[in-house]
Amino acid sequence: MAGIIPYESGDIVEMKKKHPCGSYKWELLKVGADIKMRCLGCNHEVILKRSLVQKNTKKVKKTCN
Repeated sequence: MAGIIPYESGDIVEMKKKHPCGSYKWELLKVGADIKMRCLGCNHEVILKRSLVQKNTKKVKKTCN
C-alpha cells in the first residue's frame, strides 16, 4: 500500500472520474482524516474520506503560498 499523499489546503486535484458537470479538477478546502473539496466546474462542495480521495486521485498540482 502506498503512503499517505501529502495534501494541503488550496491544492488542485485531478480525479480519475469526472463530476457530472464534466470537470475533473477539484480544489481542496480542508484537509484532515476527511477532505472537503470544491468542484472547479460548478463549485459543488463535498466531504470525502481521505482514503477515497487518495484512491481516485490522478494527479495533484501543489499551490505556492
